[in-house]
Amino acid sequence: MASVLLDERPGFRRRIVVRPAPDWVRAQLEDDYHCLQVTIRHANGVAVAIEPLWARWPWSTCPGAVGELVKTFTGVALADFARRGEKSSNCTHHYDLAVLAAAHAHDNRPLIYDILVADPVDDGRHEAELRQNGSTVMHWALEGARIVEPEDIAGTDLFNMNLLIATLDDERKEAARLLRWGTMMAHGRAMTRGALSDSTRMPLGRCYTFQPHRIADARHVGEIRDFSKGSVRPLDDPALFEHTHSQDAA
Repeated sequence: MASVLLDERPGFRRRIVVRPAPDWVRAQLEDDYHCLQVTIRHANGVAVAIEPLWARWPWSTCPGAVGELVKTFTGVALADFARRGEKSSNCTHHYDLAVLAAAHAHDNRPLIYDILVADPVDDGRHEAELRQNGSTVMHWALEGARIVEPEDIAGTDLFNMNLLIATLDDERKEAARLLRWGTMMAHGRAMTRGALSDSTRMPLGRCYTFQPHRIADARHVGEIRDFSKGSVRPLDDPALFEHTHSQDAA
């Protein structure tokens, strides 16, 4: 019942699709603020080429990050992507998408994740849900950044979940990371357009754009979409990546 109600509520939407093939894997992500893709070409368990693309990005400096992703993961074993490091020097969205793609490079079918985060109601409570191939695999109720349900993780703060996530099995680790990632992004819906467009209000050093030597040059250029209005869902448009921003264009 909660899932049906969540679909009907205004809020943040994110879809991630991972498509594996014998010698490559491609992951795509779209949400209110971003639309991006990473293709990893691999041989003998090693990434031989990294092909990041942008279709929609929030900051004028974001396209430059694709070259950083290529440097970070080219020549790295797929099994070592999650331990590679250097995340903050990259676009964190491209980085996490590459790690996810590497983890599913040898799957035998596509994988679809949907994240739905309802806007808070009057008491500050909101709900967040992760679906895998259409089935709910994780559902949280939160007050601000604090999880209040389910009971076994009540009191956990979104910004301090690493120790908890480390105790989970691999499948639930992935689910918790993805839902945490999306739920944190959803907080942007409570910010004014002015705040979202001011790079000086963003956390210094957290990603490629917000590095100390780059943050002052960042200008907000992205379209913000609300997928909870109307019938269009993230990644519905088959032409999204026909006109994209690649490393060569950066």
